[in-house]
Amino acid sequence: MRNRKALGEVVSTLILLVVAVLLAAVATYYATNITMTRTENEQIALSKPHIWVNGTGAIGAFKLQNLGGKDVLIDKISVRGVEEEWADVFIYRVPAGTSVTEDFTVCNYTDMTGGFTWQTYNYSVVSGDVPLQSGCELLVYIQDPDNVQLDDIGTAISISVYTNNANYITEVNVESATTQ
Repeated sequence: MRNRKALGEVVSTLILLVVAVLLAAVATYYATNITMTRTENEQIALSKPHIWVNGTGAIGAFKLQNLGGKDVLIDKISVRGVEEEWADVFIYRVPAGTSVTEDFTVCNYTDMTGGFTWQTYNYSVVSGDVPLQSGCELLVYIQDPDNVQLDDIGTAISISVYTNNANYITEVNVESATTQ
């Protein structure tokens, strides 16, 4: 008889299968870990959204809170799928450690050139992407959001905020800004 020193065919197949499964598990774990560390800590909340319209134009407002564990960069804001120009976006950065109970109401948006004061908060015009630290809040007004017309009163439209990792969407009913 021959002297056999090699592994059997069944044992070799089992070893190859175990190695392949272990490699796949390591690759899956690595991909999941990379994905989760980049997205799990980002959480933005849009609250108190409003859009008002009258015969002279429209205005939008909402509160933006960073509830996640890391700072985010707001890349763009869109209303009804149309990106807003930064020159039409006005923000008030709520000081850290304080809370604002802004009850948004329609304001005279024709005075919003270069910034404005509303409800004792000094809003400033945005010139580019907006950083938002973890745990902080922004109050946002949008002057003349595109695509919003007088005949949209009562219609639900979307407001979207985009960051590097996600898109946050809320819907709001268009309200009348006509005063009697």
